[in-house]
Amino acid sequence: MRTIVKGKNLEVRDADRRYAERKLGRLERLLDDRSDAIVELSLERHRSNTDSHIVDVTLVIDGRTLRGTAAAATHKAGIDEVIDKIERRAVDFKEKPRLRARPEEEKVILQRIADGQADRSRDRRIVKVKRFDIEPMFEEDALARMEELGHDFFVFVNAETERVGILYKRDDGHFGLIEPVLGGEYTTGKARAGQNGRR
Repeated sequence: MRTIVKGKNLEVRDADRRYAERKLGRLERLLDDRSDAIVELSLERHRSNTDSHIVDVTLVIDGRTLRGTAAAATHKAGIDEVIDKIERRAVDFKEKPRLRARPEEEKVILQRIADGQADRSRDRRIVKVKRFDIEPMFEEDALARMEELGHDFFVFVNAETERVGILYKRDDGHFGLIEPVLGGEYTTGKARAGQNGRR
């Protein structure tokens, strides 16, 4: 397993680099020579001292990516925490069947991560919450309302099933309907009899 330790807007201390490499050595029993690990250390000063040191670990195993993040008082503590997380996930990964990606795809994934252009989801956050009243309506009325508003999707309560539905515009110009299911059961109560044919 190859390991890359880099800093995000900071110079990585040799002690932290060695520590990360040593701790990642725990995973070698689970991985093979084709596996790669990238550790990125960063410091977020706007956080409290107890979670200002951020550690991101990315493993590329047979073309598939495992990621883990931890925030702690020191980078060493963050490394301990994230290695524990990623080790559990790596064990699960090894027990599941997987498809082998082409070598060129692995190289592209690794290069993007190493260049800092990979998943930046940690920097994303919800900046606005919108709440609105929902009145039960039929699918045809919901579709007409969505087109009237000019939206690509529309959330409504189906007057027939009393369940939440999400209409969306497909790339082929038609529309799709998402009906959330809890616990694998399409519907319960009075709507069940009328809906069994739609499962």
